[in-house]
Amino acid sequence: MQISVVRPSELGPAEVAEWRQMQESQPRLHNPFLAPEFTLAVGRSRPTARVAVLEDGPEIVGFFPYEVRHRVIGVPIGFGISDSQGLVHRPGLDWDPIRLLKECGLAVWEFDHLMADQSPFAPYHSYVAKSPIIELSKGYQSYVDDQMSDGNLIRQALRKQRRMVRELGEERFEWEDRTEGAMLALRRWKSAQYRRTQQYDRFRTPWIQAVLEELRDSSAADCRAVVSTIYAGDQPVAAHLGLRSRSVLAYWFPSYDVDLARHSAGILLCLRMAEAGAADGIEHIDLGKSEALYKNRLTNDELPVAEGCVGRSPAVASARRAQSALARSVRTGAVGDRLRAGRTGRLLRGLRARRHER
Repeated sequence: MQISVVRPSELGPAEVAEWRQMQESQPRLHNPFLAPEFTLAVGRSRPTARVAVLEDGPEIVGFFPYEVRHRVIGVPIGFGISDSQGLVHRPGLDWDPIRLLKECGLAVWEFDHLMADQSPFAPYHSYVAKSPIIELSKGYQSYVDDQMSDGNLIRQALRKQRRMVRELGEERFEWEDRTEGAMLALRRWKSAQYRRTQQYDRFRTPWIQAVLEELRDSSAADCRAVVSTIYAGDQPVAAHLGLRSRSVLAYWFPSYDVDLARHSAGILLCLRMAEAGAADGIEHIDLGKSEALYKNRLTNDELPVAEGCVGRSPAVASARRAQSALARSVRTGAVGDRLRAGRTGRLLRGLRARRHER
């Protein structure tokens, strides 16, 4: 097997077509973050974006998109906003992760949303999480019927929807809302949420802004960003910026008007997106890994995703894995609550911001 490294912009039409064909032939690769359009968009805003092209004789058999940090540290393409990572390849391909890193000139490659079923990377997993999904392959009504039997989340959402209509006006849902007002409301609500939760504001990071704008303007069937919005009367109450392929919608940037939180418009928006998405060919909505209660109540299936680090030097890889484990415990544990509230929390937030601005 030969491995060559190029910038995303150096991929020609034939290579991009081959990448798409590999995706289309395997449902597990249908996530839009694995599409060539996502890598190309990131590459136009991130000078350190690269793609390793794997060839077997005259045939291309795989693509490995990544970014370079500090010359020898590799991370997935679009790291920080990508919720599905891995190597896009022909069915049945096997590869040596250590040789892959060597050919890419990397000492380590870190990942946090790796498809856990990519077996060559399995020895390098440090943690495997469950990413909840809304499975819609049998249609929206089948999903609703299953959820009704498990609890009353949908009944609650519809009851609150009726109250919202009485208080604010008729509900209107836009599956692909191209108005600037919807995007402005989403950004305003999401930025306020980042401030409340003491996270860095992704909408203020230039390269992320550029990628989002390019994908919003795209008409590509396999990778484009779409805004879905719920209005009550003429007032937007909840909006979501997602990334979709033909069959997968990645739940990406959800937001809502906190002054109207009593109406649970965020939950209602998920249900409306599931209904409209199922009618538009979406087979599942990937909600993204987290411990959020509402995701656990909406999900009817899950996908395993892995965190970890591949390293050519065992000592370096071990040290990076330890750093990742500490970061995960800070994010999810009680120690994180204490750190986020004080000086150390401010330092960690600054480091996270710089990590994604590089």
